[in-house]
Amino acid sequence: MPNPDVVAHWHTTARGDNVERMAGLRVTWRDVQTMPDDGNRYEAIDGEMYLTPAPSVRHQLVSMKLADALLQLLVHSGHGLLVSPPVGVEFRETAEGVQPDLVFSSTARLNIAREDSVQGAPDLVIEILSPRTARRDRTIKLQLYRRQRVAEYWIVDMDVKQIELWRLAHGATEAERYTDSVPVRLGRQTIGSIELAKVFDWPP
Repeated sequence: MPNPDVVAHWHTTARGDNVERMAGLRVTWRDVQTMPDDGNRYEAIDGEMYLTPAPSVRHQLVSMKLADALLQLLVHSGHGLLVSPPVGVEFRETAEGVQPDLVFSSTARLNIAREDSVQGAPDLVIEILSPRTARRDRTIKLQLYRRQRVAEYWIVDMDVKQIELWRLAHGATEAERYTDSVPVRLGRQTIGSIELAKVFDWPP
């Protein structure tokens, strides 16, 4: 059965003409940049284009609360830069690119931050699960972030109010699971923690 999240065809604009490019060709991050600004996110992973629908209100609230906590712990204290969509992460060597919910790059790696994107592996990538993206986030994206040497990957599960933390830089083969609070690390140093009851509180 076809994957409903893989875009079967897409349109690019060239010299004012609408040109349809069909599946079967390898999609690059540059191809993704030609997609319309329609509220969806488009990503290129291993030659395929994936669509993520616009997030729910709950999804956005969780993202905002995590961002606020990370800003306090990591950014305002001068440890690095935090960004969110529509800023994307481009892996230029493989022509892949994604739009995670939150991306942190440490001060030591700020050279990967450009005006329109992050080019290279960040220190931390966070994806918040939705019914449409859960399987992809736990398989295809996990494999992508491991392959691209992302240091740490958080999978945020709103249904069970849990964060699955993958310490990819340390060769983790299993996720650490947190339901009370999640540690915020910079390399091997723990900077602080985030109380998850406040993050997952719903209704607001």
